[in-house]
Amino acid sequence: MLDFLTYDLKVAVLIAVFYMFYRLLLVRETFHRVNRIVLLLTALASFVLPLCVITMHRTVEMNASVLVEGGMWHVERDMSDAEYSLSSLLLPLASILFIIGLVATFAHTLWSVFRILSLIKHSEQHPQDDGTILCVTGNADLAPFSWMHYIVMNRSDYETRDAAILAHERGHIRLHHSWDVLLVDVLTALQWFNPAIWMLRSDLRAIHEYEADGAVLSQGINARQYQYLLITKAGGIGGYSLANGITHSALKNRINMMLHTKSPRRSLLKLLALVPIVGVTLALNAETVTDVVYKNDEPQKQVPVKKGKKNATIKTGGNQDIQIIETVVDEEDQKKTETEKQDAFKAEGTFIPNDEPAFDVVEEMPQFPGGAPALLEFLSKNIRYPKEAFESNVQGRVLATFVVEKDGSISETKVVKAVDPMLDEEAIRVLNSMPNWTPGKQSGKAVRVKYTVPINFRLDGSKPKENNNAKVMQAAAAGNIFLTSGDPAKMPLVIVDGKEVPYENLKSIVPDDVESINVLKDQAAINLYGEKAKDGVVVFTMKKK
Repeated sequence: MLDFLTYDLKVAVLIAVFYMFYRLLLVRETFHRVNRIVLLLTALASFVLPLCVITMHRTVEMNASVLVEGGMWHVERDMSDAEYSLSSLLLPLASILFIIGLVATFAHTLWSVFRILSLIKHSEQHPQDDGTILCVTGNADLAPFSWMHYIVMNRSDYETRDAAILAHERGHIRLHHSWDVLLVDVLTALQWFNPAIWMLRSDLRAIHEYEADGAVLSQGINARQYQYLLITKAGGIGGYSLANGITHSALKNRINMMLHTKSPRRSLLKLLALVPIVGVTLALNAETVTDVVYKNDEPQKQVPVKKGKKNATIKTGGNQDIQIIETVVDEEDQKKTETEKQDAFKAEGTFIPNDEPAFDVVEEMPQFPGGAPALLEFLSKNIRYPKEAFESNVQGRVLATFVVEKDGSISETKVVKAVDPMLDEEAIRVLNSMPNWTPGKQSGKAVRVKYTVPINFRLDGSKPKENNNAKVMQAAAAGNIFLTSGDPAKMPLVIVDGKEVPYENLKSIVPDDVESINVLKDQAAINLYGEKAKDGVVVFTMKKK
C-alpha cells in the first residue's frame, strides 16, 4: 500500500503542474478542442509518467580477491525504531483515509449514473433520425441536459422544440463529452484529495459548454437571443454531475467566450512548454543502477563441454571470458567426479569451491532469517568462549568472511584477521553453524554474495576462580556480542535476579550460583528496561540458596 500511496502522490504533483500550465498559458485561448485534449491528455499522462522509469546503469569494477578490512554485516536500516513505529502507525491511518475518500467519491459517481439512468428509464422516449433519443419528463423545473445519446428535457421545452437547446445538447453528444466526464470522474476518485483534479474537472466542463455553444452559433442562431436563453435557463434544476447541461458553467464566462476574439494560431506554440515539463518529470523519475563487475586476474579457463559443440567464447557476470573448446567428455564420469569432489570437501569440513565470483553488493542483499536482530541473537547464544583461551585470558577481534550461496547456504568461511587459533576456530564454527540465509539477488536472479563479519572475544577484569564454568564463559561472550560495533561505550545492561548491577560486576558472579542466562536486545529490551537497555540486556537468574 505504501508503494501505491507514493505513486498516487507523484500523480497529484504532476496533475498540479500540468493544470498550472493550462491556467497560465491556455485558459484564455479560444482553441477549445485543443484545450480539451490538453486537459484530458495531461490528466492521463500524470498517471502514466510515474510508471515510466528510465534506468541508467553504472558499472563498477572490483577485484574478486580484494577484501575490505573492517567490514560489518551487510544489513541496511532505513529508519530508527521510533521512526519505524511512527511510520507503522501513520501508514494504516493514511491507507484507511485514502480508501474512505476513494469509495465515497466513486460511490457519488455511481449514484449520479443511477439517477440519470433511472430518470431516462421512467421518461417518455422519442427516437430521432440522427440517432439521439429525446426523453421527456414531467418535472417542469428540470433544465435540459444530455447523457451519451439521450437528451433529457421537460415537456414544456419538448413542445417548444427550441432549436438552440437541441443544437446545444446535440453538440455535446456529437463531441462525446459524456465519455470525457466519466473518465475524469474516475480519475478524480483516485485523486479525491487533490484540489487540482477538481479544478481540472470544472474547467473541462466549461470547455464542453464552450464547444456546445460554438455548435449552436455555427448554425446561424442569433448570439444575443441564445445568450438570453442561457439566462432564462440558469435557474433550472440540475444536480446530475455526470450530465452535460445547458446550465453548466458560469454564464459570464460563456458569454465572454462567445464575444472573445479568436486566438491567433501562433498561440499554439505555447504547447511547447509541455516538452520541458515531461522531460523534467522523466529525469526526476530516473534511477541509476550500479552493476558491480568483478575482475579476475586469473588466466582464461577452459571449460570442457559435450562433443559436437563448436568453439566459442562466452561472457560471465564476473566480466571474465571463458573459452569453450570442443572436448569429448563422458557425462557420467564427470558427474561422478564432481560428486566425489563435493563429498570430499564436506568430509574435510571445508567450503565447497565455486568458480563463479561472489558479489560484495547486490540489489537485494541476503538476509539472515529474522534479520540483523536474529543474527545477533544467534551469535550470542551459540558462541562458546574456548576454555583454554578463557583461562589464558586470550581475547581479541576475529575478522572472518563467508559467502552466502544461491541457495542460502554458507560456504567459504575463513578468517582474514586472526587473533588466536582457539578463537579463530570458534568463530569459524559458529559461522558454519548458521542456518540458510535468504539469498541475495541481482537483476532478479539469485547470486553469491560475500560477507565480512567481526566477532569480538573480550574478557572484563580478572578471570573468576572457577573459570571453567561454561555458563560464565557464555555470559562473557554474550555480553561481548553487543560490542561488535567497536564502540566501548556501548555496554549491555546487566540484570541479576531482577536488579541492575554494573557491567564490570560480571567477574564477581560465582559460576555455580548461576541458574540461567538470557540475552535481550533491541525493542524487546527497551520495552522491559527503558532506553538504558538500548545496547542489550544480559539477565542472570541465580540459584536459590
